[in-house]
Amino acid sequence: MIVAERKPMAEIIGMVKDCKKVLVLACRGCVTVCSAGGEREAEILSSLIRLGMKKEGKSVETTIGSLVRQCDREYIDEIDQWKGQYDAVVSTACGVGVNFISNLRKDTMVYPALNTTFFGGSSEQGEWTEQCAGCGDCILHLTGGLCPVARCAKSLMNGPCGGSVDGKCEIAKDVECVWQSIHDRLCSFDRSAQMEVITPIRDWSTAGHGGPRKTVRDDLTV
Repeated sequence: MIVAERKPMAEIIGMVKDCKKVLVLACRGCVTVCSAGGEREAEILSSLIRLGMKKEGKSVETTIGSLVRQCDREYIDEIDQWKGQYDAVVSTACGVGVNFISNLRKDTMVYPALNTTFFGGSSEQGEWTEQCAGCGDCILHLTGGLCPVARCAKSLMNGPCGGSVDGKCEIAKDVECVWQSIHDRLCSFDRSAQMEVITPIRDWSTAGHGGPRKTVRDDLTV
């Protein structure tokens, strides 16, 4: 899932400082799971915006809305039910949702309430860790299902650097060396020989460095 965290309130207040009416729009997708942008968080943010504006000597009306997803055209039309009730939208979706609404509602100013951080999973209650970089050329079949692009501090493609010690990365003692984990996992399946295969120089163009990426499924288009 996409993991995000709320921006500093001072930054959000700065976005809406000239607004009289604000729609705080929750997303019930990924950001709800990581407790950053669901309906509950939108309600809290709405109150904080009003308090923050009051401290600035200004008043603002806030309306709370919610969409199933802010990254799907099917649900964006629901935003029209609040038309005329806001000068701007403060979206608690990831950056994709902010982009998507901005594309489809060109007369609406949409501000991000969150900083989108990474693709990750919930490793423990209240903790999320990065697992995927969305690089567009998955090599997990070669690395025992563990991603060195996202989980190695240097995104090394052919084994660990010389800085790992006792299975830990040199950047911090609590960060596992993913290449040590890859080695151990491959050995457990008697596939350690895969570590001897040299991965060629990576084509990073699939990671988005050539501009926005797009996927089209002809079997799903109308």
